[in-house]
Amino acid sequence: MESWIYRKIEPEELNRELFQKFQRRQNVTKCVRREGDAWVVKEAPFIDEWSEKDYETLVNCLKSTLENGGAVFGMFADGALKGFASVEGTLLGYKGNYVDLTSLHVSREFRGKGIGTRLFHMAAGWALAKGGEKLYISSHSAVETQAFYKAMGCVDALEPNEDHVNREPYDRQLEYVL
Repeated sequence: MESWIYRKIEPEELNRELFQKFQRRQNVTKCVRREGDAWVVKEAPFIDEWSEKDYETLVNCLKSTLENGGAVFGMFADGALKGFASVEGTLLGYKGNYVDLTSLHVSREFRGKGIGTRLFHMAAGWALAKGGEKLYISSHSAVETQAFYKAMGCVDALEPNEDHVNREPYDRQLEYVL
């Protein structure tokens, strides 16, 4: 019986080795795309899989998150990282009421087991405790990802963040009221 532990990830843990048993692969067939005022499902097949360079960038981003007052949460199965979420320490938005959920990923073989939901709620709880009113999510456009965030209660962001929109034009900008 494997044991699952959810906890904060400490700065000294953030290195490539932490992700050795993490499988970031998603076979995307359909995506949600904006057409005029509506979101529509489109055929857009591709495989989303991280390269070594992507992992290097991820580790640096997560280190930056912690250095700037944010938090990173992880789910470990038998000591191996199998899911993680990160939230930034700097508030976004006109009123400074958004906390940026910058990552939420579950290793391929562990998807569909409630891990993403628990990590999402851990991040939301942290954001609320830090004075946030909403989580901001620049969400991958895959239909499965959109379904997850809809199930969490996310809606289209009232204040799309220009940096996120420019960096990932196909992402859907969402918010979640804390």
